[in-house]
Amino acid sequence: MKNIKQLATGLVMVLVLATGAHAASGGAVLDKAPGKTTDLASLQNGAKVFVNYCLNCHSAAFMRFNRLTDIGLTEKQIKDNLLFTTEKVGETMKAAIDPKQAKEWFGANPPDLTLIARSRSGPGGSGADYLYTYMRTFYRDDTKVTGWNNLTFPNVAMPHVLWELQGERKPVFEERQEHGHAVKILKGWEQVSPGTMTQIQYDQTVGDLVNFLQWMGEPAQNTRVRVGVWVLIFLGLFTFLTWRLNAAYWKDIK
Repeated sequence: MKNIKQLATGLVMVLVLATGAHAASGGAVLDKAPGKTTDLASLQNGAKVFVNYCLNCHSAAFMRFNRLTDIGLTEKQIKDNLLFTTEKVGETMKAAIDPKQAKEWFGANPPDLTLIARSRSGPGGSGADYLYTYMRTFYRDDTKVTGWNNLTFPNVAMPHVLWELQGERKPVFEERQEHGHAVKILKGWEQVSPGTMTQIQYDQTVGDLVNFLQWMGEPAQNTRVRVGVWVLIFLGLFTFLTWRLNAAYWKDIK
């Protein structure tokens, strides 16, 4: 009976966590992120976008600038292109904004983004999928203090920092009847004003940013996967040799 109660409690916890993760994404269907954490050009562009547009408010306190040498940048390139104030190449990525001002402007301090791609994963998709969808579903909303809202994270306090690149869009909904109730289904987007990038270019830029955030959450992930493959190959060969050696030892014994 005790085991049954523990199992029931565990199932309830799983359902609560799944519901919470689904609610965090606004119940939206997540688009598939590119997932190119081995593409150095993409990671380098993502690092540039992150420093220029995200690091003003969000920190990456567990990542040092000199770790970007892992994605093919030299320390000179980091200093010349990614350090704009008095930071040293060995320092962590800290936001320029004052925490008190951030809380006053947005109602809360912007979260640290070092592990954001890992923390946002859920039953609807990976954390990278969530971020990729989130950065592409902002729309103008004059009822909000920032003037922006988001389909993936409704009523978000964050403004659309990449709006100059994407331009202004508004969602187009289609009303349908489901189970006797009228529901709104996203049909598409209407471009209100153009940005400096086309939609394809913007999606690629967001993809690069998400690739960098995904890499930053675990810089050693590609090495881990590569080493893991060789370990599995070694174990497979060792298992085969052990099996054949065992057969040779016992072949004359009946």
